[in-house]
Amino acid sequence: MDALASLLYEVRSDGALFSRNVLTPPWSIRFADRRPITLVTMLRGSGWVLPGDGSADTPGIAPVPLEQGDVAIVVGSEPFSFADTADSKTPPLYVLAGPDRCTTADGEEISEDIVLGMRTCGNSLDGPTVLLTGSYQVGGRVSERLLSALPRVLVVRNDGRPGPILDLTAAEVSRDEPGQQAVLDRLLDLLLLSTLREWFTRPEADPPGWYRALGDPVAGRALRLIHDRPARPWTVTALAEETGVSRATFARRFSDLVGEPPMAYLTGWRLALAADLLARTEATVESIARQVGYGSAFGLSVAFHRVYGTRPTQHRAAARATG
Repeated sequence: MDALASLLYEVRSDGALFSRNVLTPPWSIRFADRRPITLVTMLRGSGWVLPGDGSADTPGIAPVPLEQGDVAIVVGSEPFSFADTADSKTPPLYVLAGPDRCTTADGEEISEDIVLGMRTCGNSLDGPTVLLTGSYQVGGRVSERLLSALPRVLVVRNDGRPGPILDLTAAEVSRDEPGQQAVLDRLLDLLLLSTLREWFTRPEADPPGWYRALGDPVAGRALRLIHDRPARPWTVTALAEETGVSRATFARRFSDLVGEPPMAYLTGWRLALAADLLARTEATVESIARQVGYGSAFGLSVAFHRVYGTRPTQHRAAARATG
């Protein structure tokens, strides 16, 4: 498994707030469900992502245009808006405040004329603008490693090629059949993965070091070994032998491409895995320690406290309290 697949493995949609929006100008929509990832896809027309408080003059954050066929990913739980113009002063037509919960800007229930059909809202079924939105509830240290590598707003521009995943998603969103939510969740997963993978290859992207290193025969192989077998007693020498180069060459090449020494990357990956296992399973700390490459619960606890500032048992208790 490569690093991108590993980081995306726990980023999965579950009961996503997924909607189709059909709009006639002037319009704006507010996203306030505070989920860490939101997909915005222009099926027809155009619009602007307005990070921050919804205005075009939010300090340090510029509006981002979307044209027909573009897909945007907005990262972070801070609310943002989507509007027909970059300097929109139009009050939100509605606010997406949570799964299956759309309200007015004042938090009241939206009027019936805004609900245009199954998972469809807007101000006109004949509107020139149609966008799909889907948001993710993402948690865990592994997912954080991916999110921290992404900008606030990233866009994959339409290059004219057919998008079968997008077409299928657009067809499914307005259907009401048994298991429909599960179908939409999986389609949203595919759309997110394909968008991220495409964005990382674009010239305008600034992919993290671990992504750039995946194509390298030395650093890329080492990353796959670390992700596939974190419990192995890896050393710089062992990884160098696996990749077929000297210890010095391996250490230099990995550090230059990934941006940190191999043992530092290994430690970060092991501790992220341990944190998520602590939060999501009932396995003992001793068992988790061995799963991620530590010889004992004590060894894991020392490393965990050094990096995260808390003990594994405290992390588990906190995750249970907020989960």
